[in-house]
Amino acid sequence: MNPETFKSLTRRHFFKRGAAGIGGAALASMAGERLLAASPPSLAPKAKRIIYLFQSGGPAQQDLFDYKPLLVEKNGEPLPDHVRGGQRLTGMSAQQASIPLAGSHFKFAQHGQSGAWLSELLPHTAGITDKLCFVKSMFTDAINHDPAITFFQTGSQIAGRPSMGSWLSYGLGSENENLPGFIVLVSAGQGGQPLYSRLWGNGFLDSKFQGVRFRSGKDPVLYLSNPDGICRTGRRAMLDKLSVLNRVQFERELDPEIESRIAQYEMAYRMQTSVPEVTDLGGEPESVHRLYGEDSRKPGTFAANCLLARRLAERGVRFIQLYHQGWDQHDNLPGAIRGQCLETDQASAALVRDLEQRGLLEDTLVIWGGEFGRTSYSQGKLTKETYGRDHHPRCFTIWMAGGGVKPGISFGHTDAYGYNIADADGIPIPADKHIYTPGAVHVHDLQATILHLMGIDHTALTYLHQGRRFRLTDVHGHVVNELLG
Repeated sequence: MNPETFKSLTRRHFFKRGAAGIGGAALASMAGERLLAASPPSLAPKAKRIIYLFQSGGPAQQDLFDYKPLLVEKNGEPLPDHVRGGQRLTGMSAQQASIPLAGSHFKFAQHGQSGAWLSELLPHTAGITDKLCFVKSMFTDAINHDPAITFFQTGSQIAGRPSMGSWLSYGLGSENENLPGFIVLVSAGQGGQPLYSRLWGNGFLDSKFQGVRFRSGKDPVLYLSNPDGICRTGRRAMLDKLSVLNRVQFERELDPEIESRIAQYEMAYRMQTSVPEVTDLGGEPESVHRLYGEDSRKPGTFAANCLLARRLAERGVRFIQLYHQGWDQHDNLPGAIRGQCLETDQASAALVRDLEQRGLLEDTLVIWGGEFGRTSYSQGKLTKETYGRDHHPRCFTIWMAGGGVKPGISFGHTDAYGYNIADADGIPIPADKHIYTPGAVHVHDLQATILHLMGIDHTALTYLHQGRRFRLTDVHGHVVNELLG
């Protein structure tokens, strides 16, 4: 009997329609799927937890990490046809009379023993380059924000799949019984492309694996506090009675979501104590606030969220997802990207330094990056003062630190125009998710590598749903061994 069919039957109907032996087999099938979280990782893990600093909107790699002096030299000239190679453009720039190359307005320099090139916009990141692993040859399938972000977070452009944090919670469980294993922090007051809760949703996995969003302000988790007139003792008594009723319902319906509901009520009760403690940054010393910057004193800022992420990591939270919006710079990029870097550069570097000082960086994987890159040509009018950049999925840069990645390297190359992934000599190479090409890193390759660092074989972390075994990397993905320390 199909487990999904079995779940929908009451016990009375079940015994009418099937013998006990068949029922036992169905229960075993259900248990096999649900007990995966209790299984040990199939690989030796190098990381115990992840802090993912997602930069929503697509940071322009040419203005931050990917130094392209040829763009400055040829500023204003049309993008050569042979470089574009017939690539589709978005509707925002496809109708332009010309697509002029846009050189960065910002100075670049090499930093650290690794000699990594960084823009003047990132002075704090420049100070930790020897701790970072830059991946300059990322590529993705999607050219628009919503499917591109969804793809990074869930492995599919179509909404409804489990997020990466949910997959890890399902596969590895939680290390702290008083906090969720998957917590989400979104910078407050940022404009830009909208973020939806499905990006940290559980999809078809059990609801206990979904991400829990912490907000700034008096109540970090909605509806966690007791209503007026309800004391903690009264809430405990209510939950005990509710648990009895839910277990009666479970015995009748055998729906595992009822057990998840009970567990979530209990987690919420414990979080009434644990959440106020972990979200109170007032006890952090002045030296820590100086490290992260003055914004770390303001709840909801990217800096405050980075500091909170460190506190959550200390307490064993498995996956901490930060979102910072505002990198979608189709026009006025020089001014806008400067502001974004002022908000994020110091805190991002501080997080890496802080984790290292506390002995946490070795087994904490920090990831920084967006959903795609930006074009080497200007969207809209190019002037001496300003330019914009459209979406570009063909090549872009992210960085990682700690958690078993190789520090002090820049992996991958792009051509002299910063338009295509290239070999070490600058000759473009084909990038195809169906055929693994050394030097090119597809989103599924990155996901496979992240799971590998967490001790999971990405091909083995699956879930049976609607007759098919799904996984984060779909039917693609290769571990990029060159990134491993």
